[in-house]
Amino acid sequence: MSRRRSWLVRFLLVTLGVGLLARPALAHQFATRFDVPVPLPWLFAGAGATVALTALLLAVGGSVPDASRRLGRVPAVVARPLSTFARATFFFAFGAVLWVGATGTPTPGANFATLFVWPVWLKGLALLSIVAGSPWRLLSPWRTVYDALCSLEGAPIALREYPDRLGAWPALVGFLLLVGVAENLTRLPSLPAGTAVLVAGYALVMLLGGIAFGPTWFDRADPLAVFYRLLGRAAPLSVTRESDGAATVVARVPWRDCRRPVADRATAALVVAAVYTVSFDGFAESPQYASLHVGVQDALAVGPSVSIVLYLLGFGGFLACFWLVVRAVAWATPSGEPGPTRVAGDGGVADSLGLALAPTLLPIAAGYEVAHSYGYSLTFLGRLPIAVGAGSVDLLGWLPIWAFWASQVSLIVVGHVVAVVAAHAVVERVVGETIVDPRKSVSSRGTLRAHAPLTVLMVGYTVLSLWIVSQPLAG
Repeated sequence: MSRRRSWLVRFLLVTLGVGLLARPALAHQFATRFDVPVPLPWLFAGAGATVALTALLLAVGGSVPDASRRLGRVPAVVARPLSTFARATFFFAFGAVLWVGATGTPTPGANFATLFVWPVWLKGLALLSIVAGSPWRLLSPWRTVYDALCSLEGAPIALREYPDRLGAWPALVGFLLLVGVAENLTRLPSLPAGTAVLVAGYALVMLLGGIAFGPTWFDRADPLAVFYRLLGRAAPLSVTRESDGAATVVARVPWRDCRRPVADRATAALVVAAVYTVSFDGFAESPQYASLHVGVQDALAVGPSVSIVLYLLGFGGFLACFWLVVRAVAWATPSGEPGPTRVAGDGGVADSLGLALAPTLLPIAAGYEVAHSYGYSLTFLGRLPIAVGAGSVDLLGWLPIWAFWASQVSLIVVGHVVAVVAAHAVVERVVGETIVDPRKSVSSRGTLRAHAPLTVLMVGYTVLSLWIVSQPLAG
């Protein structure tokens, strides 16, 4: 136990200490820059070294803690009314989005649809998922309608079984269109009527799919359901509903569920998309992206749609990079025989390894999502009263901008370190499973060699993430 506590103390001191280093910085939602004594290259070097040294310490002999602790139990007499109230409230908000978005003021800063959908619904529920697991199964308005139809029918409604070959591909396509394109690359977030139309179309597709394929459709094809559920794997809290309606709250290490493989390639690709899209969102606000956008637009003589091309090309690049790293890990994984296990040509082995390693990227997505979005969500949450004629509330007025930015840096670095811990646990398991000779054990050298390609990827992405948050807003 003392060894585990010592490991955790080192982990917390190193990762939190890095958050104090910085020089030029931009806090998203705060269009300003400021200086602190440490040059930016030192920040990059310190953060990258933190991630790399974490991997090295683990490979040399550090064990990965797997602690969890039951915090309490909410009795059914309390949990059930709370669940019903939350579901009804969110469904009412969904209806208000459709009505007010279509008939209310076109001013985005005063219309409930634009104030609620993008910062509070889309980003706010993502943040809630990262803290305590996905609430979407309870809150989903189309699932609420479907459950009501099933109650009237007296049985679950499904015209046919969900085809296994579809997997999570509909969710991946939906995520790219909804979060990657609609939110980041169009004017929809500033158009109340357009937001209402998008939400109505999304709801219709989900409801028709549920009627056609039953509840499995909502679990596997709804992009928000899959996205929030994936982010919830990195949550430090877990809320579990019991058969009698009660709820149990458990605190756990954030890498615990990130060691479990995803189900299919589409889900693995959605993990990569989650990491990439939040980074692209930050990069798209920078002068570098503005210059790139204009340059490509002029070179190809195309319109604003070039941003979609850039987004999809970048996603393809991230996918290719992840796949190459997976192949490198597979090649470097020892088998107990002389030399590495060369499985680069074995698609089956590499595919299985890809499904196992993809969830280890989720802490990165979670850390950057919180760093990039919590200011945005809290700012607009405070502006929601404007929709009913009341005054706004500044929920971040107490937070100095230097502290806001330091929190961004800390969240990003902690997310990457947690990802390294999860990856080490996965690689250690994979190495152990590939040892051919039962008389031979997993060596730290073999684990380090197998983990090295993934560590390089995470160090590189740590530096990239910090560089993105250090850039000023494009004018």
